[in-house]
Amino acid sequence: MNRLCRILSSFPLLLAAGSAYAAGVNIGVVAPQGGNYAVLGAQIAAGAGFEAKASKNTVASVNEPCTDGTGAAVADALINAKVQVAVGFLCSETLEGALPKLKDAGIPVITVSVRARILMEDALKSGWPLFRLAPVDGAEAAKVVDIILRDWTADPIALIDDGTIHGRELVDAVRSALDERGLKPVFNDTYRPGQEQQIALVRRLKKTGATHVFVGGDRSDVAIIARDAQSEKIPLVVMGGDSMRAADQPVPLASGSLAVAIPDYASLPSATATVQAMRAAGIEPEGYVLPSAAAAAIASQAVEAAISENKPLAGKLIGTTFQTVLGPVTFGQNHELADNPYRLQEWRGKAFAPPQSPTN
Repeated sequence: MNRLCRILSSFPLLLAAGSAYAAGVNIGVVAPQGGNYAVLGAQIAAGAGFEAKASKNTVASVNEPCTDGTGAAVADALINAKVQVAVGFLCSETLEGALPKLKDAGIPVITVSVRARILMEDALKSGWPLFRLAPVDGAEAAKVVDIILRDWTADPIALIDDGTIHGRELVDAVRSALDERGLKPVFNDTYRPGQEQQIALVRRLKKTGATHVFVGGDRSDVAIIARDAQSEKIPLVVMGGDSMRAADQPVPLASGSLAVAIPDYASLPSATATVQAMRAAGIEPEGYVLPSAAAAAIASQAVEAAISENKPLAGKLIGTTFQTVLGPVTFGQNHELADNPYRLQEWRGKAFAPPQSPTN
């Protein structure tokens, strides 16, 4: 974290075009430079800055206060710096205020963080040039449903949640989508989270005949459920959501446990060379570092394509496949990722990886 903060401090509030790197595409990088989000802002600045330098592009770095009423000033800074594309944008408060002015200036925005569905709906209605590299709200549930319908339709399934807002909404969305497709779980319930054991729960699951369970809860709860099922000799395939990407403690996760989650970008083959180069430069490719590098690469490729083809920049961002550290990236007509970024993964003792065998 301290290293990333030092990297962020190397980007002043606003770098005029041409002052950071050799002439090329001028990319605005909007990220918090202080306050509670400074570490995340440092990740955005480090990733986008690294990619821009490697591509011999120019960076205009703008502080993002993440408070209401500051978006217009952020937009003015980007316009004054004559950026061609802006990337980053950790907070919806900034985007809402900046997008109207950026529309008038013809500056597209690629956010690496904001997931709110309603913001994109407003953007499409108003013609705001917003593109989202982050997954949209609902993408996690949609992928869970896809996996269940693909792999578990022949099995008795259970859906349980921990009663938190996220856990309950995730499981409710999955349940509703499965119901629309005629698949009904044999067991639905809310369990009490944070317990040292869940033997009563796994015994109830056994009585219902469930052999596969999706858990809307924390990694620690999933680990305890899987452990107790094994100790009770209850064959149970356990799958959690993106919250499974957490520390493997206090109870280690059983090998073979499943998660529908965003993959570890640093482990992707498309990121290998960049990860090595970043680490050699003292940058750890964590958090928003690689997504921000991908956003900067997309910005560069889109501008170059628009210039060479004499076409509007925002139009080139739609339907074009860009090569990035995250792999190929395409935005649809709705300005969202064409491919759901969530993936089914299996725990292999030290890390998640694609499953080696069928999940059922």
